[in-house]
Amino acid sequence: MLMEARKLTKRYSAGRFCKAGGFTLHEADICLEAGETAGIFGKSGSGKTTLANLIAGIFPATSGALFWKGGMIRYPFRGTLRRTVQMVYQHPEEAFDPLWTLRQSLLEPYHVHKIPFREEEFAAQLAQVGLYEEHLSRRPDALSGGELQRAALARVMVMRPELMILDEPVSMLDSISQAQVLQILRDYQRQYQTAYLFITHNKDVMRYMCSRCYFLENGIIVKEEEVQA
Repeated sequence: MLMEARKLTKRYSAGRFCKAGGFTLHEADICLEAGETAGIFGKSGSGKTTLANLIAGIFPATSGALFWKGGMIRYPFRGTLRRTVQMVYQHPEEAFDPLWTLRQSLLEPYHVHKIPFREEEFAAQLAQVGLYEEHLSRRPDALSGGELQRAALARVMVMRPELMILDEPVSMLDSISQAQVLQILRDYQRQYQTAYLFITHNKDVMRYMCSRCYFLENGIIVKEEEVQA
């Protein structure tokens, strides 16, 4: 087993705008094998992004446990796990510094994770996601949504993660860009056997990408099903 969540729960506290606390996620049990794509399907507000953030280590669970290759994970993620588990967000513009050029943003993981850099390999990785030299000098506001999402994928892919958490990665894109990004993901998975946790509210996308899916309603996983394409 690559990753397993047991009774993963996130509770928010009562406060000024909410007199009674409650759960955004309640006792979620999921598992994921290496090279597999499992889906999390649900409507907006069902707890999908909360679950994604917990598994990505963005913030800790209130209760429950998360396991990686059989060992319990502690928050915050440390060491190689920070590189091994990566997340791609629904709104790619939020993943980039608005003052940096695309080249600066794409080089950041090389510096942070001390990945050896070779210009020809860098160019080949960009071409793999449909980006080229002319894109590198632009800032995020000069790139389309599809270009930013492909750039977000390129920045994650260079780290060769074993698990990618994909939070509605194509929901903000037009149909052509959606098809391009989904094909990039499928090609990459075939090459590197990366596991995907694919979060979506689109049944067609779910059927295309996932072999099985967890259905989430009001913060609770109500069923798990094999997906038929």
